Amino acid sequence: MDFAKLKRMLYYWIHQIVNILLRLTWHLLHVTIHLFYFAINIANALESLLISKGLLRRYKSLHISKLQYLAIVIESEDCRTSNVIELLQWLADLGVKHVCLYDKEGILKKSKDFILEKFDGATLFQENDVLLDQPLMTLEFASFSDGKEAVAKAANVLFMKYLKSGSTSSYQGEQIFTESQMGEALKTVGLCYLSDLLGGNGPEPDLLLVYGPARCHLGFPAWRIRYTEIQHMGPLKSMKYGSLIKAIYKFTMVQQNYVKEERKGKAMEWGRTGVDIAKSTTAPLLACFAPCFGSVVQELT
Repeated sequence: MDFAKLKRMLYYWIHQIVNILLRLTWHLLHVTIHLFYFAINIANALESLLISKGLLRRYKSLHISKLQYLAIVIESEDCRTSNVIELLQWLADLGVKHVCLYDKEGILKKSKDFILEKFDGATLFQENDVLLDQPLMTLEFASFSDGKEAVAKAANVLFMKYLKSGSTSSYQGEQIFTESQMGEALKTVGLCYLSDLLGGNGPEPDLLLVYGPARCHLGFPAWRIRYTEIQHMGPLKSMKYGSLIKAIYKFTMVQQNYVKEERKGKAMEWGRTGVDIAKSTTAPLLACFAPCFGSVVQELT
């Protein structure tokens, strides 16, 4: 009886010791991870300070001409016009000429008049504008509803023109929409730049900077970032001038290879190989049209 009791007590103490060791290991692991990220944050803050002071030579010469169009995605809850205006001033000082400001809820879009008034060195981007060097910065304001509503309207145009009009005729098989038909529908609803994307042109951002806790593009139109470099910058309230310079510098130092695609007898330039260009040209738009028609819309290859 005493031996059984002693055995139970031994098992009990072994169990307690193992639990204590596991808890200590778990807490030690957490402390190690927190210290690691704390050290990284300190190093990044110090590097940002050195860059902003101009003490690191390699960041002094930016090939800003490579950055034709910059998109900035901001978490809607973090949209403070004062911070946005300060960020735009930094970009203007660096020589960036074309900027798209995006937030999911459209807060920046509602405040565009105030931003344009406070930031004197900017004009509003129009759909027919060409991305050329000019003295003033052009600003485009976008939100999640822009692409969603436009695609819905274009899908309705395709339905009315090609499906409903042909419902009285005999069924000829599944309807497959061509790029020209999709481009025509987008132009009909007034979204010329999206129709241009189907032809290989349009304001596709070269670089997309995400300000917010999430490491994603927060609903930025997928068809506009087929070859876009995306970098997460952290919360907008913690933005740093040195971090902005570093992000642009990293983009300008990326080697960009180009390939040619023959379409409709015309050779066109496309950026950043490693993507199936024939499919990527229309796949993002077709993915948006697909929910409207079910199996009607097929991916073009």
